[in-house]
Amino acid sequence: MTSVIIALDFPSPQTAHAFVERLPLRSCRLKVGKELFVRGGPQFVTQLVDQGWDVFLDLKFHDIPNTVAAACRAAADLGVWMVNVHALGGRAMLAAARNAIDQGVGTQPLLTAVTVLTSHDAASLRAIGLNDTPAQAVNRLAQLSADAGVDGVVCSAQEAPELRAQFGPAFRLVTPGIRPHGAAADDQHRIVTPAMALQAGASDLVIGRPITRADDPAAALQSIDSEIRLTTPTDGSD
Repeated sequence: MTSVIIALDFPSPQTAHAFVERLPLRSCRLKVGKELFVRGGPQFVTQLVDQGWDVFLDLKFHDIPNTVAAACRAAADLGVWMVNVHALGGRAMLAAARNAIDQGVGTQPLLTAVTVLTSHDAASLRAIGLNDTPAQAVNRLAQLSADAGVDGVVCSAQEAPELRAQFGPAFRLVTPGIRPHGAAADDQHRIVTPAMALQAGASDLVIGRPITRADDPAAALQSIDSEIRLTTPTDGSD
């Protein structure tokens, strides 16, 4: 089943809580990123979890293997639904994250790996010394991640068709940069609509400002859900 993950990109826990209260419980999943985690801390995450929300803790851990393993264990202790690391950390780091989650007790969150940020294009990759195109870099890092046993990757929906064909239906493809028709691109470069993302093979759609800045967030979410239902096959497949 395709899930919508709303990015809670708010400057404070108070404004984030006020926004979440405008949504029907469990109508989507929620993503907590760096700013909100730094300001609200683990307590903010556990409050959402205790309320019944599935939380994607989007901190993109990228460090030496032991440090990332410890961070993943700490994230699991918060009861989050999904946690991510950065595939650029390498095979040993990815494997350490996988082992840390597998050996934990209690909640075992999904583990995904960030490939190439959707704010990147070919020129910005060249500026940091990567001569691959975004698609080439994504494919290489996705293979590295799959080999290490992660549950899926974070990628642009533009790269999703090839990844879906390569890794099969069980591999999660978490796609940021989703913009409904008419929404502003903001700082994203590789963006698609929800319908395009689903047709490309995405399993989880990360959507932020088109919902969080809407006058009626619940209505904006419902509109996207309707587009998903129209796009999702009716033959019983997810």
